[in-house]
Amino acid sequence: MLIIIIATIIRLIPIRFRYLLGYDPYFHLAYIEEALKAGDWFNFFTLANGPWGFQVKTFHPLGLWMTPAYIYKILKIFGVSIQTAFKITPVIFGVLTIAFFYLALLKFYDEKRAFFASLFLALSFGHVFRSMVNYYRGDNYMLFWYSVALLGVSYGFYMKERLGHKRFAFYLIPALASGLASIFWQAYYPIFIFLILNGIFLAIGSFLLDRREYLLDSSAIVLSTAFGAMIANYLGGKFGYGMLGYNREFGRSIASELGIELGVIKDAYLSIHLYYLVLISLIFLAMLFLLSRFIKDRKTRAVVIVGLGIVALLVFLLKFPALKELSRVFGMFEGVPIMETRPTNFQDVWNAFSISIFLSPLFFLRFHPDRVKVEDFLFLGLIIPSLYMLSTWARFVSIGSLAIAIMAGVGLVEAYELITPRLENKKAFGAALILLILFPAINAAFAFKNALSMDPFMNEAWEDALTWLKNNSNENDVVLAWWDYGTWVTYYARRAPVAEIAPNSDVALYYLGERDENWAMGLGVDYVIVSYYDFIKFGAIVKTANAHPRYNASKKYGLMVLPLTSSYGGVLTFERKGYKISVKPGDVWEVQANIEGRIISPQELYVEYQGRVVKPKLSYSNTETYLYINLDYQYAIFMNAEAFNTTLTKLFINASEPYELVYSDGGLIKILKLKHPNVKIDRSGNKVVFSFDNATGTRLKIWGFLDNGTMVFEKEYNVENKAEFELPQEVKGEVIRYACFKDKRVVDMGIFRGD
Repeated sequence: MLIIIIATIIRLIPIRFRYLLGYDPYFHLAYIEEALKAGDWFNFFTLANGPWGFQVKTFHPLGLWMTPAYIYKILKIFGVSIQTAFKITPVIFGVLTIAFFYLALLKFYDEKRAFFASLFLALSFGHVFRSMVNYYRGDNYMLFWYSVALLGVSYGFYMKERLGHKRFAFYLIPALASGLASIFWQAYYPIFIFLILNGIFLAIGSFLLDRREYLLDSSAIVLSTAFGAMIANYLGGKFGYGMLGYNREFGRSIASELGIELGVIKDAYLSIHLYYLVLISLIFLAMLFLLSRFIKDRKTRAVVIVGLGIVALLVFLLKFPALKELSRVFGMFEGVPIMETRPTNFQDVWNAFSISIFLSPLFFLRFHPDRVKVEDFLFLGLIIPSLYMLSTWARFVSIGSLAIAIMAGVGLVEAYELITPRLENKKAFGAALILLILFPAINAAFAFKNALSMDPFMNEAWEDALTWLKNNSNENDVVLAWWDYGTWVTYYARRAPVAEIAPNSDVALYYLGERDENWAMGLGVDYVIVSYYDFIKFGAIVKTANAHPRYNASKKYGLMVLPLTSSYGGVLTFERKGYKISVKPGDVWEVQANIEGRIISPQELYVEYQGRVVKPKLSYSNTETYLYINLDYQYAIFMNAEAFNTTLTKLFINASEPYELVYSDGGLIKILKLKHPNVKIDRSGNKVVFSFDNATGTRLKIWGFLDNGTMVFEKEYNVENKAEFELPQEVKGEVIRYACFKDKRVVDMGIFRGD
């Protein structure tokens, strides 16, 4: 109960915030709200990925969204809103993970080791940040289901003497848990890796320690993953497949490399698991079983294990080289500036685990020949792949949290029990006891500090801007914003952004001026959002543009955002990272920029104050650089000519035709309307009418889609010189996509639900 209380408190710290943390949770909540409103878990989400729409079945399985919705349905009798239910769902499953983790370790070890390992997990910020209130991601569910599976395995161990072979019924729990994990997160596959390696390492431990009876448990664990894979495949047809499913390009690519046909089994990983990994594992276990009957010496058995490991590696590399293709998943975002998918560094590990990362090697004290047990080997099946994943992507510190907690908690108790019998006086014994308490306390201090330092990216300025957009635009309007903010557009404005969830190099190129308004018009873009925050992310915009396969990066962009640090003596000083800019206002403004000791003056200055942008005269200029100052929000943007001439900068400072500034808060967020032959949707009863603003279009092409994404209608209509066009009765489909042409050029596109 103490662990549960601590775990709950630390995960509830961000509940003080009005806004959700991060970006993706806003997409999830928007879809849940729209599905509840419609009374159906529809697939074709028209408020995302404009102008094409977003098919939910190609993202996460439905369980990711259904879970908060059903928790809401349970709690709404107590007055709990869908927003609150959504916020607290991660905490519920995060704390349950810790509870099942504790109960499992209680069976494998004892109360002390279960307590400290679970305490370290409760205080692991690597686990906290995926299971805290206001932040919603799918890996939290995978860890939960693994803790359930681990509890089932522990009962298989614990009931050995009491139930005999009947205990093998408990191995149905990991089968069900691994199968059910498939409907909550698109990347649920690690649960199968953990479990099958649990079985393999348990077999290795059984072989080395001459506990041949546990080879049956190893086989049961491996076979449970086969049943789990079949359950996952069946559930995929009901709730949606994972990221390697037959309906994903990456899944089809992996299957093609392996020569696997996605027929009955419709997921590339599940096919690999059933056709390769389970079979290879069972052959390995059978070999150990046979060898255990003839080889009795422990050292000889160790040599045999090393030899079999080398042979298995060679077989893996030579006989099944295509299996290496699975590692491509870790390179799918290579070169793209996403914080979560960059390689993990020491700061990431320290923030996630604090002192426990240094305690984790103590776990291997258990591998002394006189103390080691088969369950210690079993946990290597979790530890080894977790450490590999943890080192690959920064986001995987959450996946590694269970492994680090086991190693630190069990290892700390192991060290304590190893040292204390050798202590001769009470003071030394007391010091050891204090350290036993101090180490978790240090972890707690850092975990609470990190949790308290969390801050939402969303703020009132964004909410006001996007609420304005919702109230002053049409349901079919398409919005262009930087991809990070696309989910906010979907949630607050209930409009379809061009980019969200993942980087979009074309949007980056548009902001840099490498895509023009005709490109945006061809996508049906009606509104463009530019913001102060885009300049903060300018480096990421450039990197994302450079990731485009056909873009030849040649320009050298230079841009720095500097806060106002002083206004003493009528001189405004802006400073950041070796840049210091001094500005003295007057009839003629004096500007000097100290760039790491070099004094220069910009060619042009723009000043925004109380919603007006002016261009003061400068006393002197000696470089082709540009300076924008915002006096309302007290910051400056210093840039070279390449950065100044980008579309982002032009729209933010001084927009011109065909753009019209329609919303501005004076320096944080600006919304511009792209003037073009726009099509807007008007509804009157059961009628849907296309209204043409600046009716220069000549043809209107309409596609109709079923909710599952199947196109069932396609036809062009003449709309030349028409102000309105009623959606014909012959059009079929629940989702309508349209494109308006002027001769052969697309001048507007969009999508909406017809039902």
